[in-house]
Amino acid sequence: MIGTYQPNKRKRSKKHGFFSRKKSNVLKRRRKKGRKTLCA
Repeated sequence: MIGTYQPNKRKRSKKHGFFSRKKSNVLKRRRKKGRKTLCA
C-alpha cells in the first residue's frame, strides 16, 4: 500500500517556493511588515 505523502521537489517548489511567492504579493506583504526572513 502506498502512503499519502509522495514527495516531489519540483512540484513542491512550484507551489510553495520562492518564485511562487514572488508571483503573488506574499513577499511584498512580509517585507512591509518588516520580516527578517521572507521565505523559509
